[in-house]
Amino acid sequence: MSLRTIVVFSLACFASAVLGVAAGRWFIPGLPAEEMPVNPSREDLRLRTFASSAPTSFITAAERVTPAVVSVRSYMREGLLSGAGGNSVTTGSAVIISPDGLVATNNHVIEGARRIRITLQDRREFNARVVGVDESTDLALLKINATDLPTAHFGNSDSLRVGEWVLAVGNPYSLNSTVTTGIVSAKGRSIDVLRPDDRIESFIQTDAAVNPGNSGGALVNTAGELIGINTAIITNSGRHEGYAFAIPGNLARRVLNDLRDYGEVQRAVLGVWIQGINDAQAKQLRLPAASGALITDLTPNGPAARAGLQMGDVMTAINGVAINSSPEMQEQLSRYRPGQRVQVTFIRDGESRSKTVLLTDKTNRPGTLVSERTDDRLHLLGFELRDLSADEWQRFPGGGVRVVSIFRDSPIAATHMNAGFVITQVDNVPVASLDELLRRIRHVDAPLFGGFYEGYEGEYFYRPE
Repeated sequence: MSLRTIVVFSLACFASAVLGVAAGRWFIPGLPAEEMPVNPSREDLRLRTFASSAPTSFITAAERVTPAVVSVRSYMREGLLSGAGGNSVTTGSAVIISPDGLVATNNHVIEGARRIRITLQDRREFNARVVGVDESTDLALLKINATDLPTAHFGNSDSLRVGEWVLAVGNPYSLNSTVTTGIVSAKGRSIDVLRPDDRIESFIQTDAAVNPGNSGGALVNTAGELIGINTAIITNSGRHEGYAFAIPGNLARRVLNDLRDYGEVQRAVLGVWIQGINDAQAKQLRLPAASGALITDLTPNGPAARAGLQMGDVMTAINGVAINSSPEMQEQLSRYRPGQRVQVTFIRDGESRSKTVLLTDKTNRPGTLVSERTDDRLHLLGFELRDLSADEWQRFPGGGVRVVSIFRDSPIAATHMNAGFVITQVDNVPVASLDELLRRIRHVDAPLFGGFYEGYEGEYFYRPE
């Protein structure tokens, strides 16, 4: 090969390499050149935000969540059923949701227990006390005396799509730390397995293998985010037959936060009786599709009646989140507390309308325990906030404001902020409470929110446009 040929070949290789680097910097979607290289903690957070982007690799997800899934043994006293003073033990699963020992499980796993024992993945054992239970959703919050525990982080269960891969992690048949996979088979399922009249059933259905002992365990997406608490199976044999059901993570997070903060759930009431829509009703009511929740009766002087809703109205969305069935409406409503305002979209006489409704408690009062604020400014930005709890103040002495929920298609949602974000500054000025934050943003068009996520290094900044 001549010297001239070698020189030309070398120049061609160099030019190709330069073009390749340039293409990588300019044509990777969603990754501007000025952000490269990406901070590792920020990239980690991006995986949490775009959970569905990892299609079939389950290794990272399993490694993230398995240490946070624990075994539960409930020691029951059966009394006359097994003779005088007879005892029995039931087993199940649970998920650690805070480093200081808060553990989530199903109420039916620990109901009637005289003693509850938790075994961690590293085989350490602790007695657990019950912080609170909610029969309507079959959730229970436990506390063990331990610190620096591995935790599972909640994802956004609303973003789940039918056909998406999920993992079920639990302890079936006392086989600790068992991971199975499947897909989301359906959403918003009601199967009438809960006892209370005010039960809330809007389950995520999956075909991941769930067996006795999995109850209270984790359902996670491929990014390792907790998007459900496994609760029930439909079976004739007593074993897995392809139908498993989980409480949606967004609903579970709301209920568990109330149990943590108040010891009970501050459940909001809309003041309506509802039923699903069939095809004949959809045609009669001039609906575009047989979906929504039909109002069949209203509580006199209740929230919906005062806002102007009527019998025969078909509710189609709450705060912009579509309602396709009665269980979905109950699930969405259960995410709010008495004293909060929601925008209800409904169809009347074939025309879509909306009303703002002030939610109340069961006694028809707005309530006094609500720590969230749905200020008009916050509503326009698209999120709900609360002051830090007493435990959080101990962990974050500088104070801050925690993001409770984010409205879909809102300015805040467009920034890719996640629920759970702790805001500590607005426009580089520290804020220690919700009142301080509201004062800072009152006259600012596009405030810059700064803060952090528990378990992730560094500060993050978001500016809604």
